[in-house]
Amino acid sequence: MFLNYALGLEYLSEKNFTQAEQQFRKTIFLDENYLGAHYQLGKTLEHLARVHEALEAFNDGLNKAKQQKNRKSQNEFEEAIFLLE
Repeated sequence: MFLNYALGLEYLSEKNFTQAEQQFRKTIFLDENYLGAHYQLGKTLEHLARVHEALEAFNDGLNKAKQQKNRKSQNEFEEAIFLLE
């Protein structure tokens, strides 16, 4: 799972957004509570100008962060949502 996430980050750094999206979605499929994958998926979709889907990814991550009582991640997701809306 971490390897999928790391591969997604590598694709993202190369601006290969389609492959990055696939890896972040695979990471979330393997562990729906992987907050970093939700965030990076949202950023990837934002790069692809798929704003509605990016907001969905950020909101999903925000809900998971709230369930985990992870205030730092909540703030990051809230900021990403605010900036996108």
